[in-house]
Amino acid sequence: MSSELELVRQKRALELRRKMLLSQNKTQSEPLARKEPEDPRKTVRGILVGRAEEVMETARRYYPSEIAQLEVRLAELVKSGALKGPITGEEFYSFLIRMGFDFSLDTKIRVKEHGQLKTLEEKFRSKD
Repeated sequence: MSSELELVRQKRALELRRKMLLSQNKTQSEPLARKEPEDPRKTVRGILVGRAEEVMETARRYYPSEIAQLEVRLAELVKSGALKGPITGEEFYSFLIRMGFDFSLDTKIRVKEHGQLKTLEEKFRSKD
């Protein structure tokens, strides 16, 4: 009976060692997988909300190399935790203007009339 208990204890101890070794191997292999560089564009898009992506793409058309550098720096800030939370289109546009990137966005003013969105041009035409 005591030999059976000892055998069960040894099996259990062996199983625990095996689990520990497997968990250590997983934690050692995870840093290798994490070292792959992430695309800074994806990282930055993760915090942009609303029209911020549209602002980014419009700025990229005007300043392609500068915006690429800015994306890399913003991605570093996001990864380090210095830049948190969502960034709206208005905040991002204001930030880019303060940084010296002068560009204009396509804006359309629409009016809701009878449940439909109409541009000002369509609204004035329908009044005539």
